[in-house]
Amino acid sequence: MGSLHFTRRALHRAGRGAVLSLTSVGLAACSGGVLDPLGPVGRDGATILINATVIMLVIVIPTIVLAFWIAWHYRASNSKAEYLPYWSYSGRIEAVVWSIPTLTVMFLGGVIWIGSYKLDPFRPLDSEHAPLEVQVVALDWKWLFIYPQQHVASLNHLVVPAGRPVHFSITSASVFNVFFVPQLGSMIYAMPGMVSQLHLQADSPVKIWGISAQFSGDGFSDMQFDVTSVAPTEFDGWVARARNSPALDRAAYAGLLHQSHNVPPATYGTIDPHLFHAVATQEIPPGPGPQPGSSGHAGREVTPAGKD
Repeated sequence: MGSLHFTRRALHRAGRGAVLSLTSVGLAACSGGVLDPLGPVGRDGATILINATVIMLVIVIPTIVLAFWIAWHYRASNSKAEYLPYWSYSGRIEAVVWSIPTLTVMFLGGVIWIGSYKLDPFRPLDSEHAPLEVQVVALDWKWLFIYPQQHVASLNHLVVPAGRPVHFSITSASVFNVFFVPQLGSMIYAMPGMVSQLHLQADSPVKIWGISAQFSGDGFSDMQFDVTSVAPTEFDGWVARARNSPALDRAAYAGLLHQSHNVPPATYGTIDPHLFHAVATQEIPPGPGPQPGSSGHAGREVTPAGKD
């Protein structure tokens, strides 16, 4: 008996350890993604995702349990199971069959209706601070960030002050793309000849990453960028250092239009104030875009203007 008791305890501990390990792995998989939000938009998006999943599991879990119960209850060896193959209509069954999906659609519709209004990317965030303006240009295969208020720009490195909303104006100088910072929320299209609007905020100083969320050619997998949220005083210091970098004029921008891979972060000290408008309206012709049959190495590499 003693050895049996010991074996049961050991199995119990092993099972509990396995559950805790799987839970840890699951939480670690969420780290750095949409379920690890660092701002108000990301938190609301994660809440909607979790709520929608719970609502759907209310149907999925009982359905799975019921399927196993039916298979067990109506097995051939169970002579007590009442089997009624001939029936034409059951009001109770019809009520259950139709009411559950109807209620589910209503709950999901309510969650989506409220969330789509609250998380409208064009809707400014509620804050006592004026938003920071950032103009975003998707290139092949890199991201250009222009700060029109500070008259500086950066390549593949987005720096924002913590606790302050950021208003992004987003366009593409090539093909369709998608701007996405998973931990801040709300991916949105970057479209040639158009300008998308997006409002995000990072609550505290942190270093995270952003990606291109739509395939756009051979360099797509390297089209990522660093995101650094810093204290307001540190942001002012970064702007001051960036002003010592080379200028971003039409000639420098023409170099950025060339396709390039794994471009290191860079900064630009002065900018052409009309550059973003010229790109968005296609006053400056778009870049070449992905070429059919390209080997993925066409085009020259961009020489960084000023490393961060």
